[in-house]
This record gives sequence, structure tokens and C-alpha cells, in this order.
Amino acid sequence: MSNITKRALVVSLKRLLGQKPLAKITISDITEDCGINRMTFYYHFKDIFDLIEWACEDEARAALAGKKTYTTWQEGFLEIFRAVQENKPFIMNVYHSVSREQVENYLFQVTYGLIIGVVEEAASGMQVPQKDKEFLAHFYKYAFVGLMLDWIRGGMKDDPALIVERLSTIIRGNIAAALERLRTDRPSNPPI
Repeated sequence: MSNITKRALVVSLKRLLGQKPLAKITISDITEDCGINRMTFYYHFKDIFDLIEWACEDEARAALAGKKTYTTWQEGFLEIFRAVQENKPFIMNVYHSVSREQVENYLFQVTYGLIIGVVEEAASGMQVPQKDKEFLAHFYKYAFVGLMLDWIRGGMKDDPALIVERLSTIIRGNIAAALERLRTDRPSNPPI
């Protein structure tokens, strides 16, 4: 029941963002639009930014459901792009407000969750230190989010499928190759 109320509050916030900037929206505006009282809002969220953070996380969970594998990471990343694109007024309004950091943190968190799953799967059967796997996931996270932030700043004009296709072409095999170089159980190669 609680997620139903939270999602209803998100719908109201998104509707209001179509009418005015985030800085002009109050909790009273959201609760009035949603048809609930302020105490119900505060039962679920401490403020509007908490609501925005939850909305981003909830949409990320839905976008990435079952798409965190080595063979499906492109689909997962494309779903992140699509989720951002489907919520363009919401994302653009939030991104161009004081809560830009929340959008960036959301993208970093979601992308890291996707990439670390891919890295862990690709490292299966290899002895690779966890800190090296995490470093690799963070490297790709920053590259992917940087591309996405440029895309958002540019008004989301490019086709996300083309961006993901180009990414796939560039990094195909690179994660596995990097893990191979990082593994501690690799036989030493004789000098050439």
C-alpha cells in the first residue's frame, strides 16, 4: 500500500512540474494535487528532494529488472536512457534546479549497479581482487554517466539506441580483457 501512495505522490509531482519549476512547488501543492493530507506525505518522505530521490530509485529498479548481466547490459543501459527520456520534463526540471546532484547521484548509483553485476559475472571463475572489480565498475560508471549527462544537457536529442550501440562497439570485450589482466591466478607468461 505504501508504494502506491509514494507513486501517486510522484505522479502529482510530475504533473506539477509540467506547470511550474521545481523551486515553485510546495508540499502543499503536491498533497493537494494528490488528494492526500500533508501528514501522509511526511509519513513517507521528509521533503520534496526525498520524494525525487525515491522516484529516481523506483524507476531505476523497474528499468533494470533482470538486465544486469554481461549479455544484457546494453539493454539495461538503454532502459536507463529510455526511463530518463520518458520522464524528460521531470528530469530536465530537476536537473536544472538546485537538485542536479540528485539526478547525477541517481545515474551514478543505477549505472554502478548495472556495471558491477556485469563485472562480477565476467569475473566468474577468475581470482580478481574485489577492489579491482569495483575500480573497473567505477571506471565504466563514470564514462557511461558522463555520456548520459552530456545527452541530458543537450536536450536528449540523440537516439539512445544509437548511443548504446556505439558504446557496445567501443567496449566490446574490454571488460573481460581488463579482468583477465587483473586476475591474480593467471599463469605468468614467459618472456618473449
